Amino acid sequence: MVRNFYSILLIVVLFIGNSVQAQDEYMPLIKNYLSKNIKGFSASDIAELEITDSYFSKSTSTQHVYVNQMHDGIKIFNAQGNFAIKNNKVVYFSNNFQSNINQRTNSSSPSLDPITAVNQLAAKLNLNPSGLEIISSNHPEFVLTNGAISQNEILVKLMYQPIGERIQLVYNINLNTLNQKHWWDISIDANDAKILFKNDWVVSCTYGGEDHSHTAFEAVDHAIQSKKSNFGFLNTTTLVDNASYKVFPIPSVSPADGMRQLVNEPANLNASPNGWHDNNGSPGVEFTITRGNNVFAYENRNNSPGTAPDGGSSLDFDFPLDLNQNPDGYTFASVTNLFYLNNMMHDVWYEYGFDEVSGNFQNMNYSNGGNQFDPVFARGQDGADFGPGNNATFGTPPDGQSPVMRMFTWAPSGEPQLITINTVGAIAGTYSASTASFGPIIPNSGITADLALASDSSEDPLEACDELTNATELNNKIAIIKRGGCNYPTKVENAQNAGALAVIVVNTLSTPPINMGGTPANPITIPSIMVSKTLGDQIIALLGSGETLNATLIESGPFVKDGSLDAGIVSHEYGHGISNRLTGGPGNASCLYPCQQTDANGNCIQATEQMGEGWSDYFALMMTLKAGDNATDRKTIANYVLGQDESGGGLRPAPYTTNTGINPATYDLTNNGGILAPHGVGFVWATMLWDMTWALIDRYGYDEDLLNGTGGNNISMQLVIDGLKLQPCNPGFVDGRDAILEADLLNNNGDNQCLIWTAFAERGLGYNADQGSSLDRFDQVESFDMPPTSVLDCTMGTNSSSLEKAFNIYPNPASGYVNVKSKLAQNDATLAIYDLNGRMVVNQKLASDSTQININNLATGVYVMKIDAKGKTQTEKLIVQ
Repeated sequence: MVRNFYSILLIVVLFIGNSVQAQDEYMPLIKNYLSKNIKGFSASDIAELEITDSYFSKSTSTQHVYVNQMHDGIKIFNAQGNFAIKNNKVVYFSNNFQSNINQRTNSSSPSLDPITAVNQLAAKLNLNPSGLEIISSNHPEFVLTNGAISQNEILVKLMYQPIGERIQLVYNINLNTLNQKHWWDISIDANDAKILFKNDWVVSCTYGGEDHSHTAFEAVDHAIQSKKSNFGFLNTTTLVDNASYKVFPIPSVSPADGMRQLVNEPANLNASPNGWHDNNGSPGVEFTITRGNNVFAYENRNNSPGTAPDGGSSLDFDFPLDLNQNPDGYTFASVTNLFYLNNMMHDVWYEYGFDEVSGNFQNMNYSNGGNQFDPVFARGQDGADFGPGNNATFGTPPDGQSPVMRMFTWAPSGEPQLITINTVGAIAGTYSASTASFGPIIPNSGITADLALASDSSEDPLEACDELTNATELNNKIAIIKRGGCNYPTKVENAQNAGALAVIVVNTLSTPPINMGGTPANPITIPSIMVSKTLGDQIIALLGSGETLNATLIESGPFVKDGSLDAGIVSHEYGHGISNRLTGGPGNASCLYPCQQTDANGNCIQATEQMGEGWSDYFALMMTLKAGDNATDRKTIANYVLGQDESGGGLRPAPYTTNTGINPATYDLTNNGGILAPHGVGFVWATMLWDMTWALIDRYGYDEDLLNGTGGNNISMQLVIDGLKLQPCNPGFVDGRDAILEADLLNNNGDNQCLIWTAFAERGLGYNADQGSSLDRFDQVESFDMPPTSVLDCTMGTNSSSLEKAFNIYPNPASGYVNVKSKLAQNDATLAIYDLNGRMVVNQKLASDSTQININNLATGVYVMKIDAKGKTQTEKLIVQ
């Protein structure tokens, strides 16, 4: 507890120092900008501002400054302005500022004290705190002891919360529950403790509930990087620790997508300068297990930290993997894969700007700024000893506190074959059964024993609801018990006390066996299954007639699937951390909350237009995009754990594809109550980002090098990361679109404006689309129109022409050669390249399919390419490196 407290205190001290410096440097510029440009706000509304985060983004050469409104020295929740400053000028501004603050706020004096506030909130959450004390008080912020209800100290802050037309004084309370299922960010009325805002920093991607768903070094010089690794990235490493990992390497998705490979030295030294097993910022290995500066991955089968794979002094993480068993048979291979994927997410997205100052996840920041001591804790096979979880979660607190990734196992499709009757006779064979949600699962080695009928002293002795009277007969046997009379844990505990090795519950109904539930009064240490009435009645009859039956409880397929082997799921979860840290700045973890309106108990009754699930799907798609993929291919999320082949739909309403016959989603679909929030809403957003990505690939080509590439996929990745930094808190689709357009202006001088507009407009997010309130799920208006020519002329120039998309030019930028690929069935086309003085430097006829143009004689610089075909033209900008 003491260590946690001083970690929090250090974060506060560092934050105050950075904030004060930013206040002095940027606040005069910001206030001057607001006084001249912001409309609908009084001088008093913007008189009291606090800079909460400020950092420099290398990709855009832009300073991002995040400013929060205050009233009487108290912060107004998410009343935030985002400023992009370049060359001492505000070049972009987005905001969620509140107007008429003086007229809308109530008293600044709370009726409740911080301890009472936490006690009353705990009662609403069915928690029983004890020993609550204030450790630190720096009005309006307080640090309390964990009260035996939280993993960490409890942070309590006086804030103002906008609630409709009111701005209400609240206590904002951060509480990480002991089971880590929830990391609450909750605001309660500071006078009567009513819950006014409830957000869970743990994003859960539960399967089954929603639409089949489910939670600074400079760049390495390219001139000296010529060797490619075995998975296509430019090799930016030297021999740091000689580590090797047997994994499904990016861009492979899962075991359904390829074989494991032994990957040597995969760390990107720009992002992880001392490799993946350093932890203190100095050269040298601190750990030989799956732990390092970016992530600590470990097995958590029993809902408590277990073992982590150890690669020994040679850091050789090559562990056996046999998928013809349940995941407890290959835990080390699974956790190694989880460690690898988390580090890859860290190292890849670092290159696009998810770095130390913007809030990435690192124990030490190598003197590159930002808050440190926050590596990812990745829990593999989480709770798997109690059965499949069919889920994955990621909890993202503010910068400086470690996020937690929980990867679960997934129940197989089809009935599991769990019992084999070994005795020769009429019922010999293998049968399906259902499992229990309590107690251990059947071990991979199986349990073989004779069967025995349980008996107690009740009117129906086979129900085994009382202490069993035939313990001698059940000792080291598999007990047979009937359904009914009492709960399942009681039956199994009685058999366990009698010495049984396992329990078979016989269904008394003609319906299929169920997954048995219930909360045990005492620990259950033996497995239990339920069989059908037909099989169970036969077993009871044969045992009752004196027959001896021997059986084996063992799973013979289909087997439980492990989410840690699915790069799509791991990347998706890690992506929640990226979008939460980048939107609104690294210090604000509640900028992407999914619920606007709650009932008296804090349950959501009005969802927001939240795109977090969409960004996470996008991150997963980009990490697994590979050479040879096509825009019209079906791309899905979580096919492996769902046991689906390529024809399956995955976890989303439709596969991701530019083929609108397969995925017809447009912006208006977000208004459809059958497409639930947040996953369904996010699906629509990711569909748009996927279309944009393929439009960029069509123009610039695909580059398999995710770290240093220059293809359309790399450009898309950069635009999305920079868009996250630019957009306001609680963005709607229009906010997200506009931030990406601005990112293109800052990164590429607006070269892709027409392309981006076209991609969004074709999915209904055109120029006149209206998001309404981003906090209202059902007020969106779609539009398929492009900007008017007075705003953006997409009828000529390098952005567009009458032959838009008829020819693909790649790579661009280029060196030595550039390829021109025709999409026309037939063409009689010529290509001319002009320098900026208007001189023609290349003139060449094009083939009907693809032509390679020699540009070795061209000097480095910018050129204009003009293609003439059938009296029409296409003009593109060409950058020669």
